[in-house]
Amino acid sequence: MRLTHANWKTFTSRSIAPAHSSDVLVALSCDSRDAADALNAAEAACGGTADTNPAQDLGFVYNRSLADPGGHVWGALYMDMSAIPTD
Repeated sequence: MRLTHANWKTFTSRSIAPAHSSDVLVALSCDSRDAADALNAAEAACGGTADTNPAQDLGFVYNRSLADPGGHVWGALYMDMSAIPTD
């Protein structure tokens, strides 16, 4: 759920971290690399920032980092279980 700062303040009395800080990273599991790319593009289209960190491609795991308009960092993650190294 994405909330405005005013609405967020109805859930807690704690302060909102400044946009340049990081306090938590939430990774969303995607069904494919294309889905991770689409989520990253959609966030940018909605006022967020795509690729706050370089895309990570380790063969079996693929991750795109994005930030919502409030500066919260998210990961769009795809993991190919059949490609995980066994050694």
